[in-house]
Amino acid sequence: MSRAQATQIAGAFLPPHRVRNRWDFHYIRSKLSTDPLYPGVLRALRGSSAPVMDLGCGLGLLAHALRQDGQSMPYYGVDNDAAKIERAIAAAQRVPLASTRFEVVDLAHHLPAHTGSVAILDVLQYLQAPAQRQLLENVAAMLTPGARLVIRTGLVDGSRRGLVSRIGDRAANLVGWMQSTPRCHPSADGLRGILGGAGMQVAIEPLWGRTPFNNWLVVASRA
Repeated sequence: MSRAQATQIAGAFLPPHRVRNRWDFHYIRSKLSTDPLYPGVLRALRGSSAPVMDLGCGLGLLAHALRQDGQSMPYYGVDNDAAKIERAIAAAQRVPLASTRFEVVDLAHHLPAHTGSVAILDVLQYLQAPAQRQLLENVAAMLTPGARLVIRTGLVDGSRRGLVSRIGDRAANLVGWMQSTPRCHPSADGLRGILGGAGMQVAIEPLWGRTPFNNWLVVASRA
């Protein structure tokens, strides 16, 4: 995103008093300015009006990016980090963002009911392989005609980027930004097998931009 777009979204996370912690503002502005994640996801979702469920939504940045992009479909963000969800709700109310809601949900124990599109951004690596398969099969059943499953994930491919991604995920846990440690990065063939077996068309493309990470965009829809 441009610096101006990133700053506009980050502004919703500024604290009401200047003396309070401004970490979220600076983190979000930097992330949105350097990470090609949201432009890729926005492109994948354009043209669909299906409601979006964002699994592992964190601070809910996808909701802000969608509205800035002119996409008005209902948005539902869930995450197991209650502190992030609290800040996501506060930021969405400041703007405000229409047709947007957030909820604390531990996906290891519960998957909310939903029909429409699903976003799974930087989440799969925190699940073991059997749990990844179960999650993908479950969300594939949620997709309605015209809806999309959009995934951003690192992939196991033996590359140097893959190693950097694993180190980065581990560091995010050590500093407390992520509550879980990475467990299993999927492979491209594995994702094609699971989603193709669920009757979906699958496209996989690089989404690392100028970052050193091995990030890929996976977009699936009903064949």
